Amino acid sequence: MDIKGATAVVTGANRGLGRHLAEQLVQRGAKVYAAARRPETVDLAGVTPLRIDVTDDATIQEAARVASDATLLINNAGISLGTPLIAGDMKAVRAEMDTNYYGPLALTRAFAPVIEGNGGGAVLNILSVIAWWHPAEAGSYAASKAAAWAMSDAVREELAPRGITVSALHVGFMDTDMTANRPTADKADPAHIAAQALDGIEAGNPEILADDVTRQVKQGLSQAHALR
Repeated sequence: MDIKGATAVVTGANRGLGRHLAEQLVQRGAKVYAAARRPETVDLAGVTPLRIDVTDDATIQEAARVASDATLLINNAGISLGTPLIAGDMKAVRAEMDTNYYGPLALTRAFAPVIEGNGGGAVLNILSVIAWWHPAEAGSYAASKAAAWAMSDAVREELAPRGITVSALHVGFMDTDMTANRPTADKADPAHIAAQALDGIEAGNPEILADDVTRQVKQGLSQAHALR
């Protein structure tokens, strides 16, 4: 799809990758609803702040009503709590699944008829290399992103006849608040990742592999599957 002239809804647009996505969408000629749980924290020029709590269906339904001209949904909002699946707090496990899987699914369900009614468009889900690589110390986050990867694939097939493409961005560490506790990690520039994501949407790519680590892990996954 063409970004210029599109109307985008970006969740988690008040900081990090979401803020870069919203900013670059405006620069490319899109109308942007910059969504956050607290819309007063959105400080970008040229966007319309929009309240969305991805764990609150009432805010999702209201957002779909307000952003009735949407043609692009970017499911960016997410959390990472560093929760192992056995030793971790089940409340944290549920919170990660609610935010990283059920939230994007609920948003896609709410906005699919809106996008279809506006002539079609696209959905982008912000995922992670950890959808394919599952360290025990972040088992809950990995499970939620793996679920979101499967959801992206299934929804892509389901929405294609309705004129809606579905892309999934996979990326490793980015220099955002979420990785502030890993000061020595090799982190990608979120502005660069945002540009790749928008290029991928315009190209209609089903998967966007944003860095070398992600490409290596995906290649290894493919090789392991071939050896079975």
